[in-house]
Amino acid sequence: MKLWKRILAVAVVAVAAGVLLYFGIGSNRLASLEVIPDNALISRPTINLWYTDEALGDYLGSVALDFSEEKNVRVIPKLVSGLEYLENINRDSLQTNTYPDLYIISNESLEKASLSGLVSPIRDEAGAVNESNFSRPALEAVTYDGKLVGYPFYFETSALVYNKTYMEALALSALEAEADALAGEEAMQELDENGEPLVPDGEGNNPEPETFTADEAQLQERIEAMIPATIDDILTFANSYDAPEQVEAVFKWDVADIFYNYFFVGNYIDVGGPTGDNTEKIDIYNLDSIKCLMAYQDLNQFFSIDPEEVDYDSVVREFIEGKLVFTVATTDIVAKIEEAKKNGEFPYEYGVTNIPNINEELQTKSLSVTNAVVVNGYSQKKDIANEFAAYLTVDRAQNLYERTGRMPARKGVTFTSPQAEAFGREYGLSVPIPKMMATSNYWVQMEIAFTRIWSGDGVSDTLKALSEKIMTQVTGQPFEEEYIEEPEKEEYAGEEE
Repeated sequence: MKLWKRILAVAVVAVAAGVLLYFGIGSNRLASLEVIPDNALISRPTINLWYTDEALGDYLGSVALDFSEEKNVRVIPKLVSGLEYLENINRDSLQTNTYPDLYIISNESLEKASLSGLVSPIRDEAGAVNESNFSRPALEAVTYDGKLVGYPFYFETSALVYNKTYMEALALSALEAEADALAGEEAMQELDENGEPLVPDGEGNNPEPETFTADEAQLQERIEAMIPATIDDILTFANSYDAPEQVEAVFKWDVADIFYNYFFVGNYIDVGGPTGDNTEKIDIYNLDSIKCLMAYQDLNQFFSIDPEEVDYDSVVREFIEGKLVFTVATTDIVAKIEEAKKNGEFPYEYGVTNIPNINEELQTKSLSVTNAVVVNGYSQKKDIANEFAAYLTVDRAQNLYERTGRMPARKGVTFTSPQAEAFGREYGLSVPIPKMMATSNYWVQMEIAFTRIWSGDGVSDTLKALSEKIMTQVTGQPFEEEYIEEPEKEEYAGEEE
């Protein structure tokens, strides 16, 4: 709190106390005074903010206090249960006066919130919610029925994480081999030009072999060139990599969780159009999505991962233990690795980069979830609620990650960690999770389809059945897709003959 305000507050309280002492509690002199309102000393507008992520608590409290001081408005953040979150907001909005004026919610629930009357299109008077401050996925995530209905706050997505120490050792070895080969060629050339040396070196006069030292810029350039741009690159890497003893797998990820698998089909499956709310734009079963899932299925012969035995936490643990070279992870891995480093449990360097494409033909696109600040349609204080939402998501986004571990949706935020920054780049390329209630079980069904395909079921048959089930739900009548033949499988660049 600013010093002058603290002084003023103390003075006001002191004056009030003096008045009470002078007149005396219970004295008849009180009767001669005008009635003093109960909130005479704190009379100012109050807005309530609900949230479910306890990691945000201290941060929201700090931002609310700063905003309150600047605007003379009280903002009261309240941590509530995520169970029946919208139902509780709706009930309190209809039955009490303690409902939230604004709340934080995942973009996938925006249709449900909108249809319940719990969303008010944003009043972005400062013009803050635009492409200058937010990426395309962020803006699409908070758009419903053609209107911006929320302020993008923070996001989750997946990216490729790699052990940079292993990559550096491999790059150094390659550069040394190249240097040795070049030195050998130069020696042979000199021999051809000058013949045998007149006085050969005697025993004990041989010069000590020079220790190879790579130029740092050259080393980093080589590491960058080795970072896989495609899944094919990973397969090629796996075929030729002489792994250290502790490495158990070149590439491993949670094949049982759709969030870490969806990038395989994210560029070719459309559920709801760009903003994920249009039931007329659903395209699940097509040739490209079949090709992608065929490539996904083929990976099982290279990286035998049992969906019944793998989970995300175990994969992260194996990466931290140095057992993996590459994995697919969400933003939380950065904090987990940094904590392991502090505890001496991760003696490596690591990097984060964009999800690789499948090959030169088939592109990938990761899935993202955006948590937004939404103004309640029932709020009587929409103007100040909108003002605070913009303040929270735009003006105060810089410190969000450092304080909470949550990645801000706003562009232009600087990070002390380049790995955290890399997730922001991936988010800008991602596809937002859809909002449609009619396809709410799509993710469960897609996860089942991925598991079946990984285990060997026919790709076209499985995807066709999934599409027909979802389209039947959406249209309300039986739906049948025309069968698409699976194309001939192509050999991967890294496959051994």
